[in-house]
Amino acid sequence: MVTNAVTVTQAPTIRILLTQPFSQEPGAEISTVAQGFLKVRMCAMVADNLLAMAQIVLIEDDVEIRRLVADALASQGHDVESAAVALDGLQLAVKGSPDLVVMDLGLPDLDGSELLRMIRAVSQVPIIVITARGADEVVVSTLDSGADDYLVKPFSVAQLEARVRALLRRGSASEPGDVIRVGELSIDPAAREATLEGVSLELSPKEFDLLRVLAERVGEVVSKRALMAEVWREPYGGAERTVDVHLSWLRNKLGETAQDPRYLRTVHGVGVKLVDPSR
Repeated sequence: MVTNAVTVTQAPTIRILLTQPFSQEPGAEISTVAQGFLKVRMCAMVADNLLAMAQIVLIEDDVEIRRLVADALASQGHDVESAAVALDGLQLAVKGSPDLVVMDLGLPDLDGSELLRMIRAVSQVPIIVITARGADEVVVSTLDSGADDYLVKPFSVAQLEARVRALLRRGSASEPGDVIRVGELSIDPAAREATLEGVSLELSPKEFDLLRVLAERVGEVVSKRALMAEVWREPYGGAERTVDVHLSWLRNKLGETAQDPRYLRTVHGVGVKLVDPSR
């Protein structure tokens, strides 16, 4: 039983408004183009509302911050379960199968970085870290440990809501069956699984994200700055050495080296690309 958990919920409502973007005489048939327009518009509006119905776990020990963040997320239509201590939050994150976790690092019973590793050991749920710790080495270490995004306190509610929407869109972008195949390499973004010649690859969260980003742009040279922005959420570049280290680990798991590459090809001074070695 989660003794310190507080549940904040708001029942979401889906509203679909059909507008008529064209003039039509009474009794006239709607054209095929117009019908198509309406169908696309309806699908887009339903998708937007479904994103607003996410199950979110909030782990924050500060009572006032926990209340403000929970209220803000609930006002967007999300169902929010919150906990004040790490172990209660871990139970909610693991047992409840949430769509997103928002968590602090400075928790009273367990350091948040350790909690992050515990969640990542059993789940690939998107995680946003909110904390007062803004030092570069802490940010890099937290992202390398599996966080998907990082917000330094104080932050605006609007910024948090925007990052939540971005992660939820990313999570809903891949449908089951959208497997990317490059030679004998297969990447399943939805299941977060990768295989090489039918053998499962044991990849860390960042190694998988690095491979996924390159696979989505197969044959295209991707700069290290772009990889830092896509994988580590560092839009201004950050430490490129982090990319080099993860590329080295990924090459090792793909059974290749920088001197004898197969899938990962470095273009010196430009970036790296994923290629089909059979071509």
